Amino acid sequence: MNQALERPTVQTMGPNKQKGLLARAFAIREFSLLIIIIACVIILSFLTPHFLTVSNLSTTAIGLAADGIIAVGMTVALVLGGFDLSVGSVMALSGVVAGSLYLAGVNIWLAAGIALLMGMICGLINGYFIGRVGLNPFITTLGMMSIARGASYVLTKGSPLSLAGMSKGFKFLGGGHIFGFPVMVLIYLLIVVIMDFIMRRSVVMRQVFYVGSNEKAAVLSGINVSKVKMGVFFLTGTLAAVSGILTLSRFTVATPNAGMSAEMRAIAACVIGGASLSGGEGTILGSVLGVILLALVNNALILLNVSVYWQDLITGIILISAVLIDFLSHRSSFLGK
Repeated sequence: MNQALERPTVQTMGPNKQKGLLARAFAIREFSLLIIIIACVIILSFLTPHFLTVSNLSTTAIGLAADGIIAVGMTVALVLGGFDLSVGSVMALSGVVAGSLYLAGVNIWLAAGIALLMGMICGLINGYFIGRVGLNPFITTLGMMSIARGASYVLTKGSPLSLAGMSKGFKFLGGGHIFGFPVMVLIYLLIVVIMDFIMRRSVVMRQVFYVGSNEKAAVLSGINVSKVKMGVFFLTGTLAAVSGILTLSRFTVATPNAGMSAEMRAIAACVIGGASLSGGEGTILGSVLGVILLALVNNALILLNVSVYWQDLITGIILISAVLIDFLSHRSSFLGK
């Protein structure tokens, strides 16, 4: 069994699939994304003098950190062959839980810890029904999305909760700086480095690739597929909660509307970065570059005074384009075998 796990077959394992001509061209997706991002930065610096200012770059970086943390977990879910539609709602619920407990007299750090635990529980529930019961990830996480968002509205009665009196130490997480770098961005980068290392070196993550590439083969190889699935959705729920807590720290306001469309932005960023909707492929670096590209697009629309209503439209177009690229690359891979 150990030899089977160490030597995935070329035909079934996602990271080692044979590729056709078009698929090989898209294998340099990350490099291409980096070139596109650099080009966007150069163009924006000429289009508006406000782009390369310290305040704008700092605000953009802090803003993308919240989505980026969620995208890290979504990358692993996509590699598994699934996705989590509840992450935006869990993000909101975590902030609301922490805020409600604080206003009830609980220490903000303890409240944040309970909120983090709430996100973990949401992830475990998703993982249990998907991994153990065998429900479809779409239906399961869609249900959790409604439950978490509804609970956020119930706890707040639809109104934002102001937490202006929070300790400076907690506010530092979302609004502080270390040597000029936003703490929230540094936390995001720390998560990226840790998860990238785990994705590349961990045996557990190797099993995630196996399950995403060929679940039946993974079962025959002796992998506990249900346990792997539970672990992945536990991760997505946990990171969504982390994002919600950091967002609460940044704005000192708990709102049930937080994280709206965060799941769509995360999926878009991951697919743009090379993750496959069919499972078995994806990298943390790719998701980071995808998040940066989407943040640059949104920032450009704002600086160029384009209506905010265009942002979701353009994000949707980018997502469909990325999915089309993913489809064409896999079809080319199939034809090239």
